Amino acid sequence: MSAATEATTGRTRRSPRPPAPPTAEALPLELAELITDPDTRIVVCCGAGGVGKTTTSAALALAAAEAGRTVVVLTIDPARRLAQSLGLVELDNEPRRVDVPGARGELHAMMLDMKRTFDDIVVAHSTPERAQQILENPFYQTLSSSFAGTQEYMAMEKLGQLRAGDRWDLIIVDTPPSRSALDFLDAPNRMSRFLDGTMIRLLTAPSRTGFRIASAGFLFFSRIISKILGGQLLRDISAFVSALDTMFGGFRERATATYELLRRPGTWFVVVATPEPDALREASYFVDRLSAEQMPLAGLVVNRTHPPTTTALSATRADGAAEEALESGREGAELAAGALRVHAERMTLATREQHLADRFTSAHPEVAVRTVPAAAGDVHDLDGLRVMADALTGPDGDTPTGVPRRRILPARRR
Repeated sequence: MSAATEATTGRTRRSPRPPAPPTAEALPLELAELITDPDTRIVVCCGAGGVGKTTTSAALALAAAEAGRTVVVLTIDPARRLAQSLGLVELDNEPRRVDVPGARGELHAMMLDMKRTFDDIVVAHSTPERAQQILENPFYQTLSSSFAGTQEYMAMEKLGQLRAGDRWDLIIVDTPPSRSALDFLDAPNRMSRFLDGTMIRLLTAPSRTGFRIASAGFLFFSRIISKILGGQLLRDISAFVSALDTMFGGFRERATATYELLRRPGTWFVVVATPEPDALREASYFVDRLSAEQMPLAGLVVNRTHPPTTTALSATRADGAAEEALESGREGAELAAGALRVHAERMTLATREQHLADRFTSAHPEVAVRTVPAAAGDVHDLDGLRVMADALTGPDGDTPTGVPRRRILPARRR
């Protein structure tokens, strides 16, 4: 047919619309194999705050201990409910044995005390006299208890201390809650840069060897800084850095060693998120960063999902059935309609969560995924932790509805 004829008849030849690209299917995250592998020595659970990293860490530690490994879980969460769920009155800066009846291995737990950890570093790497000077210094007391990044750095320090011994088959780390999950990776170098930074060196130059005679320009600068910071604070900083001067190299060396420890074979990162846009966006950033730093990523745990009890009835059909039940006027119709509407709401929520998980997988098809249903309440004992551990480590296809554990709803048929 000629172009003129096509124009006359009003018909145009159109290219067929290309089919929509298939949704990427997530790879299964086999955490049981990970934590029982003797070559796995460190598991780092990371992610945004409030996504369940602490409970995930404890549940994995419990599963590993019941599988026969000697495990210590290092948590940063000061909430007492974790200690209570482990059957302990409280947790502190030293590992405490957790009584797990029937376990083939051992479970120990500890909660990071960042000031005590910093104090231990000072005592271990300086003379008693210099350590006393540092510990009593007001600037140090502020730095060791509230300086931004100190908690993340001390978590890394404690990890290095635990790994230096051969007492533990497996160390599981619950990273600190922070505005950005990337802070944990940045902490060692950031602390090292601060303590050995140009500004700190400049502020304390007159007290350091080789700077006994300060220039007129520096003295002018020092007076300005003294007015801004306060003379006493400047003197505290100067005394602190002078006392800590011999330890600068140690901070750099330990920061480098701990960072490299995270890249070695035997270390795995598990990113934890909830099925919410912000949490998954943070998880995506962390996955990209781990990839850029060539650090080993095990996969993503999507925590607190809401899978329905059955996937045979869609939300639309459930709403329709609820209307029909009410219109029938039969005995128990209101109860049946209420149950159907609850199911419809659950299906709608699960569909939304699956859509968000699919978006993450489309962006990161190489990342394995494990979904964990939300608990009915807070985890407050070993039985609750064990339920979560089963969800984390159970076979991918072993679920009541038959939906693989890497998904919330079954994949659409093509």
